[in-house]
Amino acid sequence: MYSVGVRGHVMIAHSFRGELFGPAQRMHGATYVVDVEFRGMNLDSNGVVVDIGRASQALERTLAELNYRNLDELPEFSGINTTTEFLAKLIFDRILARISAHEVGPGSEALCSLKVTLNESHIAWASYEGEISG
Repeated sequence: MYSVGVRGHVMIAHSFRGELFGPAQRMHGATYVVDVEFRGMNLDSNGVVVDIGRASQALERTLAELNYRNLDELPEFSGINTTTEFLAKLIFDRILARISAHEVGPGSEALCSLKVTLNESHIAWASYEGEISG
């Protein structure tokens, strides 16, 4: 299987509910380094999995929707702990929608899976990955 990865970053503020989270129940900020891996069994006629430039732009647009936002103030996240795992799936879903809209360019219909990793620091990260059905 072939893969192409792109990287971006996003800065957010949020808080969590529940004793499990200890001091993170208070408002705090997080800067995530976000890696997205596009995977396919074959290369397209240009010899690529996806266009790296378009994939980077799709990630950038996706992260811009969250960047410098207090997630606690967004109605779509009301009552949700916006954990790193939750955000990895959210970004996965939003990138998948961009793939479906052909924003990553020709050949995107041949992608078979996608992986999104949010790096909280050099020692902690969370990922979500799944298959893409054509």
